[in-house]
Amino acid sequence: MSKDIGYTIASARAAFLAGALTPERLFEHYQRRIAEQNGLLNAFRTADFSYADLGKDASVLAGIPYALKDNMLVAGTIATGGSKILERYVSAYDATAYAKLRAGGAQLLGKTNMDEFAMGSSGENSAYGVVRNPWDTDRVPGGSSAGSAAAVAADLCVFSLGSDTGGSIRQPAALCGVVGLKPTYGRVSRHGLMAMASSLDQIGPFTKTVEDAALVLGAIAGPDPLDSTTVVRDVPEYIAEMKRDMTGVRVGVPKEYFGEGLSDEVRARVEEGIQLLRAAGAEVKEISLPHSAYALAVYYIVQPCEVSANLSRYDGIRYGYASPDAEQLLEVYTKSRAQGFGPEPLRRIMLGTYALSAGYFDAYYLKAQKVRALIRQDFDRAFEQVDVIVGPTSPTTAFKIGEKSDDPLAMYLSDIYTVPVNLAGVPAISVPCGLGAASGMPVGFQIIGNMFEEGMVLRVAKHLEDALRTSTADTH
Repeated sequence: MSKDIGYTIASARAAFLAGALTPERLFEHYQRRIAEQNGLLNAFRTADFSYADLGKDASVLAGIPYALKDNMLVAGTIATGGSKILERYVSAYDATAYAKLRAGGAQLLGKTNMDEFAMGSSGENSAYGVVRNPWDTDRVPGGSSAGSAAAVAADLCVFSLGSDTGGSIRQPAALCGVVGLKPTYGRVSRHGLMAMASSLDQIGPFTKTVEDAALVLGAIAGPDPLDSTTVVRDVPEYIAEMKRDMTGVRVGVPKEYFGEGLSDEVRARVEEGIQLLRAAGAEVKEISLPHSAYALAVYYIVQPCEVSANLSRYDGIRYGYASPDAEQLLEVYTKSRAQGFGPEPLRRIMLGTYALSAGYFDAYYLKAQKVRALIRQDFDRAFEQVDVIVGPTSPTTAFKIGEKSDDPLAMYLSDIYTVPVNLAGVPAISVPCGLGAASGMPVGFQIIGNMFEEGMVLRVAKHLEDALRTSTADTH
């Protein structure tokens, strides 16, 4: 992959203002790039949206081409969620996040491929084919927002939106070498996002720079009367917060995030990033998140339980795929679901249904929710001592396509550093921090903040990004 990241929001806006480029020409430029490269990458499900003069020239996102994960609704267009069961589903209304971007004049290029119903850590679970990593097309891009990450990494759009339930923005951002931000639960409306695990899902941006992430978050954040889980509070000026210096910023390094399972090449890059933050003026200290070891087990009880409830609506009757072979009512349910869902949704539906069943609810779901509360308390205590928590986003760089397909547990371990963030509801970002010495693939550096402290997260991320650019320049 070329080191040229292409247009950012800032550089595109500068070109517009200088008269060197028009929004329509930029849109056509990305349409050509998608036509040239998507056959190999399979990042886009559809890219048939047209340029529209939205009359929003003053907006910071006006004329900026972007992509949407295919679990977000755009009225009158197909939204598949990466599943055969929704291959012909036409959205009846707009997702709030999309409506806000359209109101700001941003130009939608298309919908991106994804793991089916956002279930996966590799981009291999889509009913519409495997997504490939632009850095090495024999490797996975991460998941479940595989296409959104790959599209930004390959410069097929300026930015994209994804959803993050257990790391589905941050993990593919790390594996594809781009910036991925998961906001605080309740900061961005989920209205028009296909529900997978309602207490965990959150929409956020993939971008090429931290500054672009701040701009997109500012555009999509805020309360929404159509989503009762959004929180009524002002949206800060993220760009202003991002530009503050690092003096007095307390950075916590959890000892639990640097144990067994972390690859040497990821550890080396992340430790270098921590030293750069220290050099920038941060106070770095070791902390403990003692219940981290239980986060993955808790997540893979809570999430499948919510999946089993949310996916029960796909019954072959109300909407979505209906089996042509069914002759009786029970067969409509069983055959439509068996034929419409892929292996991963079926696995999680069965796990969740079992954990919620009579006699097992207390032993599994109730206990998982109690441990989830302890994980949240770990973060609360940590943020009494520090302003941000840092560490690796993923334990390894991108692995080969097919390498973990037959081992679901090994695949689930890809999310070991990201799922605690969703369980606690706090914000986090993944920032590229160089390439692994052995693989030559991107490494992600995760920065976690306290509730609604996206400004602090972006501030630390921006200083790390600047420090990495300086250190890279000094080595050439």
